[in-house]
Amino acid sequence: MATAVPDTETRFAELKRYVEFSAEDAALLAGFRTTAEPHFERIAQEFYDQIRLHEEAHAVFTGEAQIARLQRSLVRWLERVFGGTYNEAYFAETTAIGRVHVKVGLPQRYMFTAMALIRLSLMEIAEASGPHGTRVSRAICRIIDLELATMLESYRDDSISRIQHVERLEKEALGRDLAKTQHRYVNAVELARVLIVGLDDTGVIRLFNREAERVTGHGRDEVLGLELLTALGIDPDGDGAGVDALLRSFRSPAPDGAASDGSPLETTIRTRAGHPRVIRWHFTHAPADGDDVSVFALGLDSTDERATADRVKQQERLAAIGTLAAGLAHEIRNPLNGAQLHVTYLDMALRDIDASADLLDTVHVVRDEIRRLGGLVSEFLDFARPRPLQIKPVVIQEVLARTVQMVTSQAQTREVTLTLDAPPADIELQADRAKLEQVFLNLAQNAVDALASGGRVVLRARRQPRTVTVEVEDDGPGIPSGTPIFDAFFSTKSHGTGLGLSITHRIVTDHGGSIDVETAPGRTLFRVVLPVAGPQTQSQPIPGVNDDD
Repeated sequence: MATAVPDTETRFAELKRYVEFSAEDAALLAGFRTTAEPHFERIAQEFYDQIRLHEEAHAVFTGEAQIARLQRSLVRWLERVFGGTYNEAYFAETTAIGRVHVKVGLPQRYMFTAMALIRLSLMEIAEASGPHGTRVSRAICRIIDLELATMLESYRDDSISRIQHVERLEKEALGRDLAKTQHRYVNAVELARVLIVGLDDTGVIRLFNREAERVTGHGRDEVLGLELLTALGIDPDGDGAGVDALLRSFRSPAPDGAASDGSPLETTIRTRAGHPRVIRWHFTHAPADGDDVSVFALGLDSTDERATADRVKQQERLAAIGTLAAGLAHEIRNPLNGAQLHVTYLDMALRDIDASADLLDTVHVVRDEIRRLGGLVSEFLDFARPRPLQIKPVVIQEVLARTVQMVTSQAQTREVTLTLDAPPADIELQADRAKLEQVFLNLAQNAVDALASGGRVVLRARRQPRTVTVEVEDDGPGIPSGTPIFDAFFSTKSHGTGLGLSITHRIVTDHGGSIDVETAPGRTLFRVVLPVAGPQTQSQPIPGVNDDD
């Protein structure tokens, strides 16, 4: 006999009836919580570690702080799933979680794969828990199906909202008829590898091509009808001032009605995920009868080009200084060795004649300074002729643990707390282990030195789809703006050679990676990004410097 369906049945009640979710299932889930709860943090960690391996899923996140918050939210969600109460309030909270997924732009297909991972982990725990494991597994399947069905309602609502938004634009005469839009987009606009944004006279977006969507992360239905500066997060008091002035000048048409061009402009935009990108724009004013697009903004993403140019300039500076350093080292090494021998002979002679302590101390000062110069010469040569990288599989956690071990004594002397923040699963890359230890030891020692008395230094590692990011962060006074920290022979330390960060920069770039710094009073963060697959090519020693020098 079929179960009668109430006339006032809610959507959630209908879904529970459809998957046959019963009071017994609720009791089984509540009783299973004690067994499952110790595994919640592990499941959350494994889930987001898996997401890091997929570029499109990882791209929706704004940074590690957001991922950490989402991991904590996932743990709270698991606690709620096994809470034992599954009423309309539960349905409303699940719906809200779905809206968050839509808001951050997580593709819908990852909802299914994410739930599959969580479902399998929970079922494995249930099957191993005892004789009731099979019944608990069935209850888990039903509650996960309810969660999926409820969250997917948010994606449906978002799709409806977007359609309604487009309809509103059409009613307000902001859109174009379908045939005109298709004709415009098919004709090279969509195929061009440049951002093409069509604006009306007031700076409101009316056209947004595929490359603009790709670079900014925004769908065209999200930005149509919005002002350019607002939609792309351009600072109205900074870069946006030039754009605004140019658009105002276009409102005074040329006497002959011909198209007019503005000077190229460079602006920093913010992508949907909040990442900055540098765009070089060229604006053309080309009004046409019957078309509300009067200004075309053609943009090229020059972010990577600028970063590459900066790295090339830095390498050229280091190469030039390295050539000078190599020549200098070659010229002074032999005289230093001779001076060291004579000072040693003088020290022995003075001891034989029982010379005064002051005289012996003077000789010792000369000896120590000669040794210091010898060490500087060795650093010169290391900088000028880097040895070929010994590329092997390296686990980054082991390198950082070794770094912490070597810096601990220095940190304890300054009452500095050292923290290693890395995921439990090994992060492996192809690299020269000894060189990486040199990089992170130098950065960690500099961070500790920056803290005069007490503070905190964090070594942090994270895996991305194709790269590994390692950050060394301290809460010291920061570095003054414009300080050329990577230039050779520049040092803020009284006894520093100024080669430490230059050598660090060279090792990182030899690995095909990049290093940059973020600094402000109370925080300095060095970020090293290394390719998982290792360097494609290796830097060569500076010409004219051989290993026999």
